[in-house]
Amino acid sequence: MARRKKKIIELEIEDTIFPNKSIGKYEDKTIVFKGGIKGQKVRVLLGRKRKDYIEGRLLEILERSPLEKNLSPTDIDISGGCVYATLEYEDELNLKEEQILALFNKAGIENFEFLGIEKSPVVEGYRNKMEYTFGDEIKDGPLVLGLHKAGKFYSIVDSDGYNLVDQDFTNIRKTVMNYFRDLNTSYYNKRSHEGFLRHLVVRKALSTGEILINLVTTSQNKLDEEKFVEILLNSEKQGLVVDESKIVGILHTINDGLGDTVKADQLHLLYGRNYIIEEILGLKFEISPFSFFQTNTFGAEKLYSIVRDFAEGIDDKLVFDLYSGTGTIAQIMAPVAKKVIGIEIVEEAVEKAKENAKLNHLENVEFIAGDVLKVVDELEEKPDLIVIDPPRDGIHPKAINKIIDFDPKTFVYVSCNPITLVRDLEVFVERGYKIEKVKLMDMFPRTPHVETVALMSRVEK
Repeated sequence: MARRKKKIIELEIEDTIFPNKSIGKYEDKTIVFKGGIKGQKVRVLLGRKRKDYIEGRLLEILERSPLEKNLSPTDIDISGGCVYATLEYEDELNLKEEQILALFNKAGIENFEFLGIEKSPVVEGYRNKMEYTFGDEIKDGPLVLGLHKAGKFYSIVDSDGYNLVDQDFTNIRKTVMNYFRDLNTSYYNKRSHEGFLRHLVVRKALSTGEILINLVTTSQNKLDEEKFVEILLNSEKQGLVVDESKIVGILHTINDGLGDTVKADQLHLLYGRNYIIEEILGLKFEISPFSFFQTNTFGAEKLYSIVRDFAEGIDDKLVFDLYSGTGTIAQIMAPVAKKVIGIEIVEEAVEKAKENAKLNHLENVEFIAGDVLKVVDELEEKPDLIVIDPPRDGIHPKAINKIIDFDPKTFVYVSCNPITLVRDLEVFVERGYKIEKVKLMDMFPRTPHVETVALMSRVEK
């Protein structure tokens, strides 16, 4: 029996909701799909029927939206992440404000002070980390090192994205791509699981200029490590100059896993050291190849300043920093708190946090490696303030009530996913906390993502 052909329609986008979903009407039916901007006329492939709407997939933009005033030649339609590249920055900020407030309104969360959205100090070239993928743009075409094409899992385009990184990233990427092109080196094919080159990860400390380069391959071939270091430290031969003094470390990671994530079966240091040093709010942080660190350095300074401002008056108070990562928030709170305890499940991150605390001569901060869900049962001290900065999935449902049971006077919740934030805030309200203030921080210009900070206080009975 022949499969029924899916229908392709044309419609105008009537609204957009977080995170980057568009809504339109077709024959009195609601169509919801990823991508797009309010006011665009688009072609959409219809998919699965849901109770209240039909899922769709954006195929083509037929007419631009009146909101799209930034239509200079760019990588606009190349990288799937830069969905707001065609908007003026002020319009992008307004759109993000509207989307996040709509989530709060839908959940019935109101009567709090909304402090708006803080601009990113840098809109172009703000990223301190890029993960490029080896592949080809067309089947059996030349080797490409770049980003996934919008909506395509296998197609890679020779691109840095929409001005998200500075020229050093571009020069390093092109130097590496040209080197392996000349050698006719194979890339790892995600279908056949054969090939050598997988990823190139570049990290740059924007406050100090230090650069760390990590080439990720399989073990199916051998890298001429000495030559690879040489071409990076002498990139002027290709006219792609990167100041040699900026490159403080070059690494080779071997990853034979089937997934597309960057991980290390083996890690070889080829040159220099295996970390860069970034500075935020007067503190230094060593960032290793697999450390989590906010991708917008100068935006992170703004974000952590908001957190510190929300947590005012803690000079003689005990602070818990849950999901503490490499301890950035904990260490920024330490100079103004009596003591800070950070909890993080990733042991490598905890070790790096301890090293950074020593680097910054902080003696009133402690880091514990473990799952927040379990560690909170073992803590005997009662905090005055708890800072929560969970992963995108939010607080584990079994952990949230245990956290609230500490009954601190104040919570500061930092979230990269306002959908799970709003879900969790409803629990805090049910348990007797009032949302005092909410402020957004645009850490990711040109993308649909935004950080949200919420201050909650215990309602005294």
